[in-house]
Amino acid sequence: MKFSVSSADLLKQLQIAAGSIAQNTVLPILEDFLFTISNNKLQIAATDLETSITTEIDVKADSNGSVAVPAKILLETLKALPQQPITFNIDDNNFGIEITSSYGKYRLAGESGEDFPKIPEPDAVDTVALPGKVLGQGINKTLFATSTDELRTAMTGVYFQVDFDKLTMVATDAHKLVKYTFNQLSSDVATSFIVPKKALNLLKSAVPEGEDVSLSFNKANAFFAFGNTQLVCRLIDAKYPDYNAVIPVDNPNLLSLPRTDFQNSLKRIAIYANKTTNQVVLNINDGSLTVSAQDLDFSNEATEQLACTYTGDPLVIGFNAKFLIEMLGVINSEEIKMELSTPTRAGILLPTDESDEERILMLVMPVMLSN
Repeated sequence: MKFSVSSADLLKQLQIAAGSIAQNTVLPILEDFLFTISNNKLQIAATDLETSITTEIDVKADSNGSVAVPAKILLETLKALPQQPITFNIDDNNFGIEITSSYGKYRLAGESGEDFPKIPEPDAVDTVALPGKVLGQGINKTLFATSTDELRTAMTGVYFQVDFDKLTMVATDAHKLVKYTFNQLSSDVATSFIVPKKALNLLKSAVPEGEDVSLSFNKANAFFAFGNTQLVCRLIDAKYPDYNAVIPVDNPNLLSLPRTDFQNSLKRIAIYANKTTNQVVLNINDGSLTVSAQDLDFSNEATEQLACTYTGDPLVIGFNAKFLIEMLGVINSEEIKMELSTPTRAGILLPTDESDEERILMLVMPVMLSN
């Protein structure tokens, strides 16, 4: 089997697929790409048995066939080559691979494509289409709020709730929660599932903004298809917590102020906070917000005052500065508002300007103030 391809075009596709290769694999063949040639198209597949990526590129081939190619050495070779046509010659008997460039020849040992694990195919799936930009934004706005606690499996991924014309994406680690809603889905499906963090991290960098993404799913897997690329991931088999139950409804105290001013103030004040709790204290009165922090162990202390709009009773409440800074970083609105009730109940963070088709709600638990 022999085929020719542009080195730069091949490298681009390999780098997309390479994201699903694990660092320490159980099976040596999982360190390979699966190359499958059919009718002058090369399909590239990679998997860690949980997440799989397949992508496609046009080549000039003399026959059809498949071979497993060591990923690391191939990627390093292509990165070190300037853009040029290269030729792969594969020995059908021992799967030895010879790559020819204008500089010379490179030989590496391949394996039989038959031994490569089968990538799951969409079977008995429901499918919805959504803009790539929406999926990308949903991932960017929720992923940081997922949990790293492996004992709470459900919370290590992002919860997707498809409800006919609405997609809701939720992430929480029990300290913070993000709920992103897109209201203009076209589907006749109502269901929910949990997508693992690794798959979403890979999608974040691969999904094109200007294209639609086809999202198919069954009980076991989710399939994201766009352009000539498909990402398949095994869904997290766990029950997601009832996130609506923790969102406080009655929040009489309303604070609004410029997002960037608030975020920059928090970044400065957080330098002086206790490094274990990252606690900053918000002292809110009519027209004035005082942000302060102290680390008694090192006698560090800082205070800043910001102008704001506030309706409600004077309130002193503590939050983890790191969480607030992260949340403010993914809100696009110039002004933000916080809905608060008491120093012991969660605060709600919202953008002041929102479009009808997209909504975001963020919740952050308070850090208890010590007397």
